[in-house]
Amino acid sequence: MSTHADTIRDFYGAFARKDGDAMAAAYAPDVHFHDPAFGDLHGEEPGAMWRMLTGRSEDLVIELVGHDDSSAHWLAHYTFSTGRHVDNDVRATFEFGDDGKITEHIDDFDFYAWARQALGPAGLLLGWTPIIRGGVRKKARAQLDEFMSR
Repeated sequence: MSTHADTIRDFYGAFARKDGDAMAAAYAPDVHFHDPAFGDLHGEEPGAMWRMLTGRSEDLVIELVGHDDSSAHWLAHYTFSTGRHVDNDVRATFEFGDDGKITEHIDDFDFYAWARQALGPAGLLLGWTPIIRGGVRKKARAQLDEFMSR
């Protein structure tokens, strides 16, 4: 019998293989996802986000540092669209439905640390401000909307 810890391990295994379809399949149809970059996503949006991110990344490396039945600690190493290298340290929490599918997925990371790496001088000077966070979220949402419209 599979446990939630197995589902989490398999989810990040799919992420490491850049298999966005397998990641999306782990979600319940009415899943809620949240992170500092995309904000709140619902339903088909989180799966589409993973398909988009895994499909366009050329040097993405994912490390599952640790996990249990409701949480994970993972690291992402990749080149952001600015050409800057990012090492992102993420803590995730999960809730599951009766069918074992993920119903809630919350990723949390230090947005300012991410912005300093991804955005360079602008991130260093302004990465802590709501203006930068809002701008990143708006751009991420626009990219997701465009991806989903295809």
